[in-house]
Amino acid sequence: MSKKYIAEFIGTFTLSFIVLVAVAHKGGLPMAIPLIAGLTLALFVYSIGSISGCHINPSVTIGQLSVGKISGKNALNYIIAQILGAVGAIFVAKMLSIASPMSASDFSSKAFLAEALGAFFFNFGIASVVYGKAKEQMSGLVVGGSLLLGVLIASLSGASGILNPAVALALNSLSVVYILAPIVGAILGFQVYRFVAEEK
Repeated sequence: MSKKYIAEFIGTFTLSFIVLVAVAHKGGLPMAIPLIAGLTLALFVYSIGSISGCHINPSVTIGQLSVGKISGKNALNYIIAQILGAVGAIFVAKMLSIASPMSASDFSSKAFLAEALGAFFFNFGIASVVYGKAKEQMSGLVVGGSLLLGVLIASLSGASGILNPAVALALNSLSVVYILAPIVGAILGFQVYRFVAEEK
């Protein structure tokens, strides 16, 4: 197995687990969760970014696939590793008697739009790193900050602000909104950034 897939597994496991633990915390950490997620992602950008690119999110992988930054075969393997990472987070959380209080919700066009909008800004920021427009030493800050911005936009606009189907799986919140909206937002974020950044 390629080491980049192992890196994606570890990164997705950690992000999914820390968000799951934060959401399940009895004291409630609603305002801290976006900061926790953003910091975790930023740290992994620096630790595994040079190995796998630190997608740790199926929608980010699909967004990069849409602009030709990853092959179809690699994208599929990344997504499998990411899903396994989320499943691993669920397994470890259960061993620790931690369970998400969330559940899958019915489809809401408002939540779909909010989640897609948050994912758009998140992936627009990621694209700046992928296209080499953000300074390499700032990549973790840009990506982590973009996640924080995206989560805040989505959550303040009427969605949960998960922006990651793997994390949604770990949180027991898989639904059309939290699978498709992040993918739509990711594709649009990467496509728009490519349009803005590429010189003809």
